[in-house]
Amino acid sequence: MDAVGGAVEGAPARLALRVQYLGGHFLGWQWQPGQRTVQQCLEETTERIARHPVRYHAAGRTDTGVHASGQVVHFDTHKKLAPETWVRGLNSLLPDDIAVRAAAYVSDHWHARFTALWREYRYCIHNSTVPDLFVRAHSWYYPYCPLDSEAVAAALATLPGHHDFRAFRRAGSSRPHSLVHVYTAECTREGEQIAIRVRANSFLYGMMRLLVGALVEVGSGRWSVERFAGLWQAGNREQIKYAAPPQGLCLVGVGYPDDPFKVNRIGFARCHTGQEKPGSRLGNSDLESREERPPHAMSPLH
Repeated sequence: MDAVGGAVEGAPARLALRVQYLGGHFLGWQWQPGQRTVQQCLEETTERIARHPVRYHAAGRTDTGVHASGQVVHFDTHKKLAPETWVRGLNSLLPDDIAVRAAAYVSDHWHARFTALWREYRYCIHNSTVPDLFVRAHSWYYPYCPLDSEAVAAALATLPGHHDFRAFRRAGSSRPHSLVHVYTAECTREGEQIAIRVRANSFLYGMMRLLVGALVEVGSGRWSVERFAGLWQAGNREQIKYAAPPQGLCLVGVGYPDDPFKVNRIGFARCHTGQEKPGSRLGNSDLESREERPPHAMSPLH
């Protein structure tokens, strides 16, 4: 008896999913022996329904503690259930910190990672002298000084374009180059909440968390915008020593030539919910990494 009924066996089909997960209790996206990862949970749950082994592929491989509200994945299956049946069946079996938001069949040539045009990450900072327990799990609590969001926005304005971003690349990546095309980079503030969003064709290993660590130097007044720009443009990795903690980072979406889910895209939202507001922009990802933290909740990286 199948875990979910109504199956039709046949030639394999490719199913795309849009998924959310809370990263706090996962050792990242990618499968690791003996560890709880998002890929492992999705594959084990899907196999209960499909009754055959499956392998998931993701648009972006988020690291330990990093969230996703708009991750896109795919797998091949012989179990041809209706997309809405897959959504209901998976959500009935998945743990509470993973949710499937949409499903759609795609062509055999479509790939969650390689067909993607862009990814977007959002990083949230709670800049207040007192903590808020209801935002802590999804933001970096920064009480040390007021951060100048306008200075951060000015620093982000130096990023768009096709550049070598080796200054924001953590050691250990197998990628042969550090070239990234950044489409948009912006900072907004609502009261105590600061949100940094970057959309790019891909992301280097550790890029967003190292970037945010450097932006906090600007926002605190320790660095000027000119110094920030000069360091990354010179590829000066030695001066960018600190990575922001993982819980503030969220992969908010992935863009494709054609939206496989044929629904209104969802985008930037309040930092403390991890939810996306309808009618807004979507966002994305590549490799986010396991970094330590700098002074005030970050630590040196090597």
